[in-house]
Amino acid sequence: MVRSMLGILVITGTLVGCASSPQGGGVQVVDRNQRDRVTSGQYIVRRGDTLWSIAFRFGWDWRELARVNGIQPPHVIYPGQKIRFDGGSSRAASAAPRPAPQTTPAPAPSAPVVVATPVPRQPAITTPSSPPPASPPASTQVTPVTRSASGWAWPANGTIIGRFSSNGSLNKGIDIAGELGQPVLAASDGTVVYAGSGLRGYGELVIIKHSDTYVSAYGHNRRLLVREGQQVKAGQSIAEMGSTGTDRVKLHFEIRRQGKPVDPLQYLPRR
Repeated sequence: MVRSMLGILVITGTLVGCASSPQGGGVQVVDRNQRDRVTSGQYIVRRGDTLWSIAFRFGWDWRELARVNGIQPPHVIYPGQKIRFDGGSSRAASAAPRPAPQTTPAPAPSAPVVVATPVPRQPAITTPSSPPPASPPASTQVTPVTRSASGWAWPANGTIIGRFSSNGSLNKGIDIAGELGQPVLAASDGTVVYAGSGLRGYGELVIIKHSDTYVSAYGHNRRLLVREGQQVKAGQSIAEMGSTGTDRVKLHFEIRRQGKPVDPLQYLPRR
């Protein structure tokens, strides 16, 4: 499965958020402060992307994005594949290589066939200030935690310095101040579906899928301690707090319900 978040977004409308200067009209790159779910245009998959990271970045529920694009379990995507945001099918638009024309007639398949060669997993992208997480431990320490009635625990100790806002392009989670290298903990049981630094505005990021409804995200880490596909428990150390992608040491924490950011303070235990 491919993992970085470099890619080209071709859109027909205007996105709210930070944008790069396009080399040809209509190309923009947005960060975590985008306003709403992108509902037009398409994204061309690059090496390192996953379905979950694309869905997270553009405000979609991963199941819905898979359905719209006809992506079946185990939800593998390939470089050059086009992910549409307007309800179109990815089959007709797929950039995956096709077989060469045959010199003799062949029986027509019952459904269109797209041939693609899986790309080997690449190591996480790192920044100069962070040690390379090339070989994270298979398991990490689990700290006893207090859970809320809905099953969530605090991902880190520290003062809240940024609160959730659903208005416009403001904060889609909470920011927790802390010390460099401080443990970042999984807020609930789940599976790591992204671990890397390919999403602009998040630095070294971990995304955990808890169910078909909920995912959580942990950004700006110094070092990642888990790998994609790894099962984690609430209270398990998944990263070390850092300042990648931001101007101070802190944890940016989000909870998303069906792709939509929700206020984490409504789910975490009262302090």
